[in-house]
Amino acid sequence: MAIRSRIGYEAVMRHLLVALFAAVFLSGCFISRERANEPLQKAQIDSLVPGTSTATDVVTALGAPTEVVQLGKRSAWRYDFTAKKTSGFTLIIVTFVNTDARSDRCWLFFDESDVLRHVGTTLDAEDTQYAMPWQEVD
Repeated sequence: MAIRSRIGYEAVMRHLLVALFAAVFLSGCFISRERANEPLQKAQIDSLVPGTSTATDVVTALGAPTEVVQLGKRSAWRYDFTAKKTSGFTLIIVTFVNTDARSDRCWLFFDESDVLRHVGTTLDAEDTQYAMPWQEVD
C-alpha cells in the first residue's frame, strides 16, 4: 500500500512541477509603440499668424494636411499626429493589456482668399506613457 501512495505522490509532484515550469516559461511582458503621421511642432504652428499667413505659408511650415474640409467658399485644414503605447503581461493563456493613445490635432481655417483666419490646437501626444494593466495612466 505504501508503494501505491508513493507513486501517487510522485505523479502529483511531477504535475505540479510541470505547471510551475509552464507558469514561469509561458509568461512574459511586452510593450509596443505606434505612431500615425508626423509630430506637430508648436513652434511651427506658432509661426502662423491669423490674418497674415496664407495657405502656401501653412503648407511650407506644416506640409500637406491630413484632411481638407470645404466650408462654402472657405476651408478648414486638419493636421494630426497620434501616438499609442501598449504594454501587457501574459501568464500562460491570459493576457492583461493597457493602452494609452493620445493625439496632437490642429485645425486651421481659411477665408475665400486662402488667408488664415483661425487656429485651434491640442498637443497631447507627447504625454503618452507606458503602464502595466494594474497601473493608472495620468
